Amino acid sequence: MSAFIGIDLGTTFSAISYIDETGRPKIIPNKEGQNITPSVVADRDGKVEVGEYASKTWAIEPDKAAARFKRVMSDKEKRFTVGSNQFSPAQLSSFVLKKLIQDTQHVFGDIEEVVITIPANFSNEAREATMEAGKLAGLDVNFIINEPTAAALYYAFTKEKDLSGYYAVYDLGGGTFDISVIKVSGQDIEIISSNGIEKCGGDDFDKAMFELVEKKYLEKTGNKIDPRDFSMNDAEEEKKALSNREMTRAKVGRELIEITREEFIDSVAHIILQTELLCEKTIEESNIKVSDIKEVFLSGGSTRIPKVLESIEDTFQMKPTNTINVDEVVALGASLYAAYKGDRSKLSAAGQAAVEKIKILDVTNKFFGTLAIGFNESKNTYESRNSVIIEKGENIPISKTESFYVIRDNQESIELTVTESMAYQEDPQWVKKIWSGVLELENPDFVREGDEVLVTYSYDDNQIMNCKFSYKDGEFVEVDLSMTDAGNSDNNGDEIEVI
Repeated sequence: MSAFIGIDLGTTFSAISYIDETGRPKIIPNKEGQNITPSVVADRDGKVEVGEYASKTWAIEPDKAAARFKRVMSDKEKRFTVGSNQFSPAQLSSFVLKKLIQDTQHVFGDIEEVVITIPANFSNEAREATMEAGKLAGLDVNFIINEPTAAALYYAFTKEKDLSGYYAVYDLGGGTFDISVIKVSGQDIEIISSNGIEKCGGDDFDKAMFELVEKKYLEKTGNKIDPRDFSMNDAEEEKKALSNREMTRAKVGRELIEITREEFIDSVAHIILQTELLCEKTIEESNIKVSDIKEVFLSGGSTRIPKVLESIEDTFQMKPTNTINVDEVVALGASLYAAYKGDRSKLSAAGQAAVEKIKILDVTNKFFGTLAIGFNESKNTYESRNSVIIEKGENIPISKTESFYVIRDNQESIELTVTESMAYQEDPQWVKKIWSGVLELENPDFVREGDEVLVTYSYDDNQIMNCKFSYKDGEFVEVDLSMTDAGNSDNNGDEIEVI
């Protein structure tokens, strides 16, 4: 049987799943027997080690390891030093993918389809880098899927009775926060609105715990903490301890530092407030009321924190629907999506029956536009402004064409720009330029003011853009933003063994 694989490439932990012969998604444990693998890379005698050993190395010898690189996936210039090598976030992510695949080879037949998950708020560059990581790992990644969409698919698939109505997917993982409002009918899933915070998750809670312990330790001893005595990994364990008790004692060398749950809650209150505000904004964008939401589905290990659960209950006026494997729901949903998008004839009969009812309708996660010269009547002058072509929340895939015009006779070239923003913006200073180029006009002597320039934006299932800028004489520039440089260093990691 061919394998349909889903991978949750997480900030702090990653997981891999497949569709078994009964048509159900299952997590594949790593060689250490764990369902989730730390997304940490370390140097070990010239080889790359991914997982638990790497995580421990990073905690006490950060110059020999790299972690949390998913948080900077969109940074094409960023490099992490691991031993004697430097790697981009995409390359480090490829090592994590290789580890997951290598540890589960015994389960696979031929890999038919691979889907990798991403945060809903990922920028175009971060999506490109994720696809590049898959290629570097030797995977044929045809699709990526937003993490809350994957989680929604898993919940809809596993419910004993068909869902009907509006639901929320609250995804708070190790590094990012996503919130989506979805409309479900059976296994038909329509994403109504989705938002996220790129740097908001368990890692931030761990840092808050570490800073609490560090402050008290300094007050008690006058010394700073030695990472060998208390690391970020230790801070994570103390954070988890407060999920079950009102107070914990962190061991730092020979000292015991007491931290109460109330102190910890105060230190992370600003983080939780951000999630609450974004939930309210997402509900408002969906044009529904809180009371219209029937259930709140949880995803991500940080949803286990009692104060987070309390916050969800206050925001949505109901207790969330929990599952024992909130760390795994995204990966499980991703493998369902792989089967849904792949060649179903290669599934078992049970598998075909399981996925034949699935239907997913996702939406754009940002506004996309281009810069153009427009007349400002109040200033009586021409100035650059951002013209939105594809709006946030539009059903995908989508393609739109808008007309623009040459501004003067004998113009020799046209400057081209693709922009991205979270809100509708006309002011260029508030948008991000994700691509720029020039369309050289071959016969400027025949160019006249008012000549039409057609701009077509196409947004695919992976939420990656293809843009085409066309002049009337057939001259054009086309850019596939999935093929732009994801930021690889000279050493692409091909010769480095992953263990």
